[in-house]
Amino acid sequence: MQMLIQSDGSVRCLYSEELDLHGLGRLAIARGSHVEPTDSGQWTADISPVGGPVLGPFINRSDALDAERQWLEQHWL
Repeated sequence: MQMLIQSDGSVRCLYSEELDLHGLGRLAIARGSHVEPTDSGQWTADISPVGGPVLGPFINRSDALDAERQWLEQHWL
């Protein structure tokens, strides 16, 4: 799990259950993106909640989820 600790002491990460984040203090969990199907049955990863682009379309949902994770790790963390 990658974590970005900012100068004000806040921490950013992609939420997972690898670590119990409650030990860091009060949590504020917010959605960083939306992986949704298109009308044609493909998938997009909309990363606009953190100022990112819309990625895709992808044939498989798993491909959209992977692209979402990669973008967030490279550009947001």
